[in-house]
Amino acid sequence: MTHVFVAPHPDDVALSCGGLIASLRELGQTVTIITVFSGNGATRTLTPYQREALGFGSKAIWPTSEAFNRSNVRADRPLDPAVDAPYLATADRLDATQGEADSAAKRFWQRSSWYRRADIHNRPLAGQALMDDVPQQGAVLTDALVEAKAAGDLMAARRLEDERFAYFAEASIVFLDLPDAVFRGYEGDDQLLAMPRPDDRAPIDLLVREIVRLEPQKVYLPLGVGNHVDHQLMREVGVALLELGRRWVMPGPEYAGIVTYYEDFPYAWWDDFRRIENLPEGALAGVPADVGITPDYADISDMLDRKIMGIRLYESQLDRLFGGADAMADAVRGYGAKVAGLNGRSGAAERYWATSHL
Repeated sequence: MTHVFVAPHPDDVALSCGGLIASLRELGQTVTIITVFSGNGATRTLTPYQREALGFGSKAIWPTSEAFNRSNVRADRPLDPAVDAPYLATADRLDATQGEADSAAKRFWQRSSWYRRADIHNRPLAGQALMDDVPQQGAVLTDALVEAKAAGDLMAARRLEDERFAYFAEASIVFLDLPDAVFRGYEGDDQLLAMPRPDDRAPIDLLVREIVRLEPQKVYLPLGVGNHVDHQLMREVGVALLELGRRWVMPGPEYAGIVTYYEDFPYAWWDDFRRIENLPEGALAGVPADVGITPDYADISDMLDRKIMGIRLYESQLDRLFGGADAMADAVRGYGAKVAGLNGRSGAAERYWATSHL
């Protein structure tokens, strides 16, 4: 199965869904993260054609496991450039290795509507640019991104953290690089945690296109606990997916049973969120009348420490959100125990709100 997690910002999915993601990967499920507002405002004036030409939102970064990240491949013995040939294997063995790499890539992308070949020779194919040389498409921790972080670009730092989390979680990740709310003119908590401005619309078409392309069996979007405007806009995308089939003259794609909302941590912890009725009035008013939303609990007792390890990778956020790594770990454990208790269980859990036809 393919599971797509939509993160308004870098860190949102790790904070809210890190336990479930670890459990899904333990079961061999495919996980893709779409991080939406990861830009610093520089992309605001680009046309859709320019965005795709630059690689924004048109491809996913490869899962950064040993099989897919070239930076992890090491020679089995020291090589002397003056003596050793670039490749010591025979042509037939290289062909066999290329065949295995292609098969592995096909297995990974079997649930996607597009496919990228794995070339062991690190050379461009069919006249296309080498992906490692294209910003946002190559291996993680690219020189350009690291240099941007060193220069004080906060969004570059946050994106590096998101890439490290994807590496850690063995997930693929898509960056859409839309500007964060602060770059769209929101200032202070009174604006960030209020209703979105009438002229600030959810990027529904872009998100729906990305989600449909990945052909997921489950899509997870924020419930909007805490009322951050970017989280509210992503909640609207979930409503749009639920309405998608009703726009067609003939029966269209059905997302009831696929769309699932996750509780936004740490907002749900700070606000003592317990019931869906705790959301602001009208938050889910657009959900079709024949679609119900019910709680679903994921037992993450065995994955709690791994979730905490994943969140620790977002170093830039730990002090701001929690006052340090230790306080973060305490909050994650406390909230996990609270959610499990809401289900009448011990241990730790994450709660999701699943959609289904009534």
